[in-house]
Amino acid sequence: MGSTCIRIAIDAMGGDRAPGEIVAGALRAMEELGVKVLLVGDPQQIAAALPPKTNLAQVEIVPAEEAIAMDEEPLNAVRRKRKASINVAMDLVKNQQADAVFSAGHSGAAMAAALLRLGRLPGIDRPAIGTVFPTIIAGKPVLILDVGANVDCRPKFLEQFAVMGSIYSQYVLGTNEPKVGLLNIGEEDTKGNEVALRAHQLLRENSQITFTGNAEGRDVLSGNFDVIVCDGFVGNVLLKFAEAVGEVILQILREELPQGLHGQIGAALLKPNLKRIKQRMDHAEHGGALLLGVAGICFIGHGSSQAPSIFNAIRMAKEAVDNQVLHRLQSQYEMLQQDNG
Repeated sequence: MGSTCIRIAIDAMGGDRAPGEIVAGALRAMEELGVKVLLVGDPQQIAAALPPKTNLAQVEIVPAEEAIAMDEEPLNAVRRKRKASINVAMDLVKNQQADAVFSAGHSGAAMAAALLRLGRLPGIDRPAIGTVFPTIIAGKPVLILDVGANVDCRPKFLEQFAVMGSIYSQYVLGTNEPKVGLLNIGEEDTKGNEVALRAHQLLRENSQITFTGNAEGRDVLSGNFDVIVCDGFVGNVLLKFAEAVGEVILQILREELPQGLHGQIGAALLKPNLKRIKQRMDHAEHGGALLLGVAGICFIGHGSSQAPSIFNAIRMAKEAVDNQVLHRLQSQYEMLQQDNG
């Protein structure tokens, strides 16, 4: 990208804490990461959320007449509300007025808007939502996809997820030769249903990835895999369960610290360790999930996202743009189609 300032279109109306937390995270990203933020939504509400001393010359507000609520049917809402903030944000990417888009709003609406506005990458049948989990090995995350875009998957979809995930893991997460696993009910090649068996065969035969076999549930956070593929039904259950477990562990740590003076002293001594534990386990540290397979860089955040999550999602979006993830995905699939042709 050279010295060109990266532009991130942000759905300022998406999420439970919009627009206040969205704006706060975006402004921090602007200051610390040097990106240009385009805040899409109701100009009055966005302006009211800006701190008094904000340099308005550095903030661009892009008007949008509507927003899509979390309880709306996504595809119908995206089609009906053409001027909704998520549609306007996607159009900024489509028209090359922004390099990436982020939304903490309705994830289904974000995916529908991305497909309708940006389209799929050539060679990709279905996009996938990929999210990063911590593992027991410090500094070695694992990328799980799909975590919600596709409830049912064909074996070919899982193969495509593996290729896309490998590219993202290598160029954004910095993993050399990412090891790919297929989430299954056993390590043996013969385990699983028909989809898993066929997917295992396709993954094993694909020369573009380093497939290391099936991954059981206990292997997900082991650090033995860099990318794990599954259908969106299983992936979403896994995601929500992992987040709940992280919150439970942190709560148990707080409750089990001794009370009184000894507890205060112990807490003071353990504070740096507890902070590092929280950073490794807290989904806010990663901020968002990348929608892989659409013709644009699109990150989706939690509906409950607060400013730190927004900041980290924008950071990841910037890294995806910096590392030309979209171009690399397009190039890989052009090569694959030529090989198959």
